[in-house]
Amino acid sequence: MKQILILLTSLALLTACRLLPPAQPPLPTIVPVASTTPRQADPTNTLTPVPTATTSPTLPPETPTNPAEPPPGETATIPPADSPTSSPTITANLPPLDSLTIYVKAIASGFEHPVYLTHAGDGSGRLFVVEQPGRIRIIKNGQVLPTPFLDIVSIVGSSATEQGLLSVAFHPDYANNGFFFVDYTNVNGNTVIARYHVSANPDVADPTSAKILLTIDQPYPNHNGGQLVFGPDGYLYVGMGDGGSANDPHNNGQSLDTLLGKILRLDVNQGDPYGVPADNPFVGQANARPEIWAYGLRNPWRFSFDRATNDMYIADVGQNKYEEVDFAAAGTPGGQNYGWRLMEGLHCFNPAQCDPASLNVVLPVAEYDHSQGCSITGGYVYRGTQFPALTGVYFYADYCSGQLWGLRREANGSWSQAKLAQLDANISSFGQDAAGEVYVIDHRGKVFQIVQ
Repeated sequence: MKQILILLTSLALLTACRLLPPAQPPLPTIVPVASTTPRQADPTNTLTPVPTATTSPTLPPETPTNPAEPPPGETATIPPADSPTSSPTITANLPPLDSLTIYVKAIASGFEHPVYLTHAGDGSGRLFVVEQPGRIRIIKNGQVLPTPFLDIVSIVGSSATEQGLLSVAFHPDYANNGFFFVDYTNVNGNTVIARYHVSANPDVADPTSAKILLTIDQPYPNHNGGQLVFGPDGYLYVGMGDGGSANDPHNNGQSLDTLLGKILRLDVNQGDPYGVPADNPFVGQANARPEIWAYGLRNPWRFSFDRATNDMYIADVGQNKYEEVDFAAAGTPGGQNYGWRLMEGLHCFNPAQCDPASLNVVLPVAEYDHSQGCSITGGYVYRGTQFPALTGVYFYADYCSGQLWGLRREANGSWSQAKLAQLDANISSFGQDAAGEVYVIDHRGKVFQIVQ
């Protein structure tokens, strides 16, 4: 830990992140969407180029690798998916993805290990930045407020690199009820999902208002997941890693009697402390937890819904070789098995030899190997208005190498992809504001906006 702190201190002394014009991209693999759904701040505010990233092992998988530069590639396109539940992405009359040039603009700095950014949906225009040690900070009118919105450092355990306060989700009716939800690891290393309430001061929450919804025992200090998202259906979705260590030693990803290695779906408006939606796929099934929405995940650190189509994108962190992006079209009923630990990306993992077609799993729509990075960070589909050419682009990146890709579902159902930037940043998360603009979070302490 001392070595990590020294490294982080050194990184903080580096110059501000800059942007290079995108080079010819080394591309991850793109694969078709599975057709089955089985049921089981910078004061100058200027744009600057970004050089090749300096790798920092702050949120890596178990064995980080130094990413090498693969041979240049071209934008890949696959045939249209034939899933009956697929919903079209609005991409007509847009330029080819590999013709896009993006930049990042620093909007705020000085955060302590930021890991998430979101908005409250209350029309205030504020941005909320989650700091891993246990604080939520507010960017308001371009300034970081000195008083945290929430400070729960005393109850958050963040001694391991994948522990801490990991995300926040504001209730869809936050403007009226003042409720928001956090995901953190407590001082015992276990995951806690808790609800808080804003105080009479709209810029400060009431730290005594906590109501714990769920506590999940963690056998190891890594693979805690941590994402909270309210879906288009109004339910709270929770990302849970497989419990950690390596190789999923307890086979949690494939076991339906545990909440580890899953995405959960909770009704926070019913029940005490929560209800289970009646259409969750495993409700009433013996030896299965009814909270489970999807399974077979290793560490779904960041996932999101496309606000225009309601499609779901899941970036699942890999083991030693492959990182992946999973996809669920709007209307998919839940119960998907995304393969871990049977599969790592498109490849058999345990057992080492298998027939993927016989496993009844949903394969990823994109993957990349560890010549291009070591830990995937999922983002958002761009639905903002400032940069129309970016419409429909799903951004994701690698924490270790700083490579940032765009993945887009075209009007005919095919997928295209391109490397769009090389950032000098440890990209711990992306963020999205109320208008659909997209942000990049550097774990070293800065927040950037994606611009053209």
